[in-house]
Amino acid sequence: MNAMYLIVVVLLILAIAYRYYSAFIAAKVLALDDSRITPAHLLNDGQNYHPTNKWVLFGHHFAAISGAGPLIGPVLAAQFGYLPSLLWILLGVCLGGAVQDFVILVFSIRREGKSLARIAYDEIGGTAATAATIGILFVLVIALAGLGKVVVKALGGDTVTYETGTKFLAPSDAGIRAQNQYDNVYVYVIPEGTRIQYTNGAEVLTSQKFTLTAKAVNSRTAISLETPDRTVRAGEKIEVFPNVRVERKIAGSSWGTFTIALTIPIALFTGLYMYRIRKGKVLEASIIGGLLTLGAVYLGGFIDTPEHWLNTYKDLFDLREGQITIAMAIYGFLASILPVWILLCPRDYLSSFLKIGTVILLVIGVILAQPILHTPALNWTFITGGPTVPGNIFPFVFITIMCGAISGFHSLVSSGTTPKMINKEKDARTIGYGAMLIEGLVAIVALIAACSLPTSHYYQMNTSWKALPQYQQQIAQIAHDHDTPRPGEVQVTLAQREAQIGETLQGRTGGAVTLAVGMAQIFDDAAKRILGSGGETLKKIESLIPYWYHFAIMFEAIFILTTIDTGTRVGRFLLQETLGKWVHPKLAQTNWWPGAILTTALMVGGWSYFISSRSMDAIWPMFGIANQMLAVIALSVATVVIVKSGRAKYAWVTLLPMFVVATTTTSAAVIMLIRYFREISANTHVLNNAVSAFLILVIVVCTATVLTTSYLRVRRP
Repeated sequence: MNAMYLIVVVLLILAIAYRYYSAFIAAKVLALDDSRITPAHLLNDGQNYHPTNKWVLFGHHFAAISGAGPLIGPVLAAQFGYLPSLLWILLGVCLGGAVQDFVILVFSIRREGKSLARIAYDEIGGTAATAATIGILFVLVIALAGLGKVVVKALGGDTVTYETGTKFLAPSDAGIRAQNQYDNVYVYVIPEGTRIQYTNGAEVLTSQKFTLTAKAVNSRTAISLETPDRTVRAGEKIEVFPNVRVERKIAGSSWGTFTIALTIPIALFTGLYMYRIRKGKVLEASIIGGLLTLGAVYLGGFIDTPEHWLNTYKDLFDLREGQITIAMAIYGFLASILPVWILLCPRDYLSSFLKIGTVILLVIGVILAQPILHTPALNWTFITGGPTVPGNIFPFVFITIMCGAISGFHSLVSSGTTPKMINKEKDARTIGYGAMLIEGLVAIVALIAACSLPTSHYYQMNTSWKALPQYQQQIAQIAHDHDTPRPGEVQVTLAQREAQIGETLQGRTGGAVTLAVGMAQIFDDAAKRILGSGGETLKKIESLIPYWYHFAIMFEAIFILTTIDTGTRVGRFLLQETLGKWVHPKLAQTNWWPGAILTTALMVGGWSYFISSRSMDAIWPMFGIANQMLAVIALSVATVVIVKSGRAKYAWVTLLPMFVVATTTTSAAVIMLIRYFREISANTHVLNNAVSAFLILVIVVCTATVLTTSYLRVRRP
């Protein structure tokens, strides 16, 4: 399948949906009217309520809703093939996701920027509001944990532990050097081409040189060498013995962490420039901020350049996963309590330029490069589950993709920061419906980028080291069937790609690294088509691959971090509303610093805990179920508002997507609950599984409560 034809059809469908369907909703269902005074003018406090330029707010809203979901979900769901994901994204975003964002935004604007929970209280009653509030708070914590985990997996260093019986067979042209470091600790340099033989019989060829650290737990024996400080000759092997802990440390992305860190002071400067130094000069601030952001990517390259002075700070930015989590928590806390114009809005605005600009470049790149989708339309090998999604295509494709098609999290942004800053009511069509269509386009290009990779690369990168032996034979068979290059196409090995980029790619689960490599490949192929691919030109183009890759990593991380800062702020507002009603009225005042600090700390502490205590394959399905259940709640509330406003004949606009999402998500919830209960009964990770099952049960009960009370409210107004 040539992706060029696919992207052209997608653009046409999205354009038709915006031109006609959103206009129908704006005129008939919502009856937008610019004569209504928006909360930004009515309650202007210069901090949370603030009239904002339409396109600046579009940037903030798009940056806030576009987190990991539209980027990572399609990459993970590519396991099932490209066709199921493509169909769900297109149908879901045009008829569901964009509709939800649009109507909730308008209903919040007309209620002084109140939250979804408050709208539920006013329109349906206290029972529904309580259920919605509990569900939203749970969803926010899980959602932000899921988004944050993607950043952690993309930027943070990791440790791989090899079990007893694993063997390392040296290649025929190189040996394995061993050195007694101290006492009973030994370091082994494993060369490229070493075969790792696992205890289940699977065998994996190493793609690059790395080191192993072996430490005897109960004895002075390290690995099975008679003299551990000698070099293993070519063709020999070493084996992990009992009572020996053998680890391989995977370095973090110093380049990516450095670049993303720079975007924070850049955003602070842009905010001051736009609102204090040169007040109202939006274009000037945009150009300066955009150039500085691109400069940050270029400057980050020197972190990995040994002879450059910045390289002396490489270790400072080579962070472990736990350190990345702490850094995100600090950022999320500060972004949530500072006035929106200082950091949140300018950073999101700059991010939107990067995001939209990159999406446009990707669309152009796909048209120019004309990549072939190596992933089959329907992958029967993993149709019932595989290394990226541990479940059947139905219903797991729906909860894996989620944000690219419809996302309950968006309803929190549409009833959180955005309605407090909107200047005119008719701006809601562009900001609400239009921004979501762009997110759908993001999901499509992410899907194309992932599916254009050789399937062997896709699975090697996006399968954990622990799970790789289990799926190795199936991955090899898929690669044999679908990785045939087209005429004139030269496929590089993953080892060659790692050498070009300068980072370990294999075993980087979570989808972020997989997507970044796919994007880099598309940009590289597009440049070759424009500039040619011979001689010195080819070398110059290929020298840009590490820059494309790290630009893509920054692109993804900024997508996610802008959702984390806005999501934390939205959670803070909701928590303040709740505590103000249940504990003390003063806590509900968003500009009261003690209340803001307390509620922000609670939110940040919650999602940080889940990032630290859950693996990616545990967090993402839970995130998908929680997120989609919130979409059901939002669409249910919207349906009640439409009916009560005297426009019941248009209620199908929200009812149809509500029924679809409710069906798919409830099915997934039941499957996951059965899985958790089985693992609990088998005494497997009892605490983690019990907490996960409890959270899903709470969200399902809350959703059922809102649906029931909504039905009763409509039947007996």
